[in-house]
Amino acid sequence: MVVEKKIFDTSELTTLLRDELAAQMLETTTPLDIRNLDPQTLILVVGVNGTGKTTTIGKLAKVLKERFKLVTLVAADTFRAAAIEQLMTWAERNETDFIKHERGSDPAAVVYDAIHSMRAGRCEVAVVDTAGRLQTYVNLMEELKKIKRVAVREAGDKISVVTLLVMDATTGQNGISQAKLFDEALKLDGIVLTKVDGTAKGGIVVAVQRELGIPVVGLGNGEQVDDLMPFSPKDFAAALIDVSEVQSES
Repeated sequence: MVVEKKIFDTSELTTLLRDELAAQMLETTTPLDIRNLDPQTLILVVGVNGTGKTTTIGKLAKVLKERFKLVTLVAADTFRAAAIEQLMTWAERNETDFIKHERGSDPAAVVYDAIHSMRAGRCEVAVVDTAGRLQTYVNLMEELKKIKRVAVREAGDKISVVTLLVMDATTGQNGISQAKLFDEALKLDGIVLTKVDGTAKGGIVVAVQRELGIPVVGLGNGEQVDDLMPFSPKDFAAALIDVSEVQSES
């Protein structure tokens, strides 16, 4: 394409590359608008430790509260110390309901309660926090599979179950393996990319989308409750391939 169009200018080449990258992401992306979900939806949020999973749930709750009155945060991370308390803080901040069991209890049982709260009309949308884990820990992944099985079984055809993977923008090539194993275990509906800033641009999601077809549905770029942005392939490609940076290096 570069030869055919006789493009030799750095700026033109960068623009072409940026447009091509955006087009590729659009081709592999099945839109999932987290800002326009239907009522009666349960969102399972998964990911490895340290990706900003619980913070992302807090931001997601803020987005959902703009559309729904009855939003519930569900503390299915019964393993990590202080996880329940941290999620409760986000529930209070967003003025949402909150479902928890005792620390060390069965996470699937907490999700069971959330589904039945939804069935009883006490909740329109529920967001579930799960214990962070490395995708290579077989026993822990089996626990996540159990949570998903219980959610799908109890939801039936009345409640939608959406599974989101939270991924750190600084993740390297391990991100492909991470997304692949979570997808094989849980069938992911989307990825929320966190810690996106001037230095960590999250280019790994381009490879993830190309190889696995899992759409990016949101970008977290800060610690505040409003710091969750919709994902735009065009804007993401523009940020990833910055013309000014290329020109300064040439």
